Amino acid sequence: MPVKAAIGNERTGARANAHVVVCGNEKGGSGKSTLSMHVIVALLRSGFKVASMDLDSRQKTLTRYIENRVRWTRETGHSLGLPQHFAVDKAQGERVSEIEGHEYQRFADNLTEVENTHDFIVIDTPGADTFLQRLAHLMADTLITPINDSFVDFDVLARVDPVSYEISEISQYASAVRDARRERRLVDNKILDWVVVRNRLSSIASRNEAKVETCLRSLAMRLGFRTADGISERVVFREFFPIGLTALDDFDAHVLGARPTLSHLAARQEIRQLITTLRLPVDELGRRRADMRRNWLEASNKPLQMPDIFAH
Repeated sequence: MPVKAAIGNERTGARANAHVVVCGNEKGGSGKSTLSMHVIVALLRSGFKVASMDLDSRQKTLTRYIENRVRWTRETGHSLGLPQHFAVDKAQGERVSEIEGHEYQRFADNLTEVENTHDFIVIDTPGADTFLQRLAHLMADTLITPINDSFVDFDVLARVDPVSYEISEISQYASAVRDARRERRLVDNKILDWVVVRNRLSSIASRNEAKVETCLRSLAMRLGFRTADGISERVVFREFFPIGLTALDDFDAHVLGARPTLSHLAARQEIRQLITTLRLPVDELGRRRADMRRNWLEASNKPLQMPDIFAH
């Protein structure tokens, strides 16, 4: 099924309703799931209704993260915000078209369930070029592409001259995102906001880091994305995963299981700065919209109240 037709047929309602945030990068280990979880919790703590979707049928890191969060909530009795979560498994079939058809249907069914009832949908994608990964990029209102701060990861966006460090060629993933943006513009005249997030930043500046930053700025002007500083190389982010917590959760001994450290507080500040840089629609207008949708849904589930005169 053509992806353009999929958008035209299935996404008409979502363009005016749920804001779709996609974390995407064809290279594994860039921090997509960690960023996805932190974006989810940031939105939940701001009072928004959030759905999440895991398209990585092999690793299912985001799904495991949320499962750990559910288990921690159950074991500690401490209430933590949770999204309505879906995991889309890889379909089986004899033909590629058959497999893609099944995967698209699962994806569309999940999307249809939440696109008109939730404020945000956060989608975590696999670190590979797959049908669902490409489809998710076409659905995105905001695309977050985390890359580790090195030329090994920069290569997923572009190749550079080894002497001059000038951009010599746009890589396959960047070309795919550029095509997705053009496709979206043709379908609904929307502009995909693309943010490339530099992850695993070192606390010590280096010549290599400066070169990566310079190349990113040059490529940003060429491809039209924004850049943001993401998560530093901190042990606490790895500690959060088994218990399902994030840097934005309350840091007390009951929730964290230990007294918070300066590293915990620094991690929280990093995430807050990143969320601000993403410029998601979380301002007062966004909150009023969320409240109106929530009130409407609550009212729609109540029986209609009739004046006493109709009882006679």
